[in-house]
Amino acid sequence: QMQLVESGGGLVQAGGSLRLSCAASGRTFSSYYMGWFRQAPGKERDFVAAISQRGGRTWYADSVKGRFTISRDNAKNTVYLQMNSLKPEDTAIYYCAADPRGIRLGMVATYDLWGQGTQVTVSS
Repeated sequence: QMQLVESGGGLVQAGGSLRLSCAASGRTFSSYYMGWFRQAPGKERDFVAAISQRGGRTWYADSVKGRFTISRDNAKNTVYLQMNSLKPEDTAIYYCAADPRGIRLGMVATYDLWGQGTQVTVSS
């Protein structure tokens, strides 16, 4: 079974940037839609962005449109989340997830596989 490992989180000042990576093991990465979610303390896990198997289609939550960019490199089995103009409200644990079907990509329940998460903290 494919496994997902996130990296790239950290502490950054408001207005700064971070790039998250999610490396997948196994040979089937390119058959999965990939998504990024985030969960702040005491809150539900929320959709951030998703990307189709070949990267031709992307979807974003309204709260991150124009600031975050999702991309993937199937040769490296990796999906990325470039985060610019970060705000304190972006502080959360960020998770990547994989889904083979591509339906309802904004929903947590859609995804079969999850990484362990990486902490992003944005200071004001």
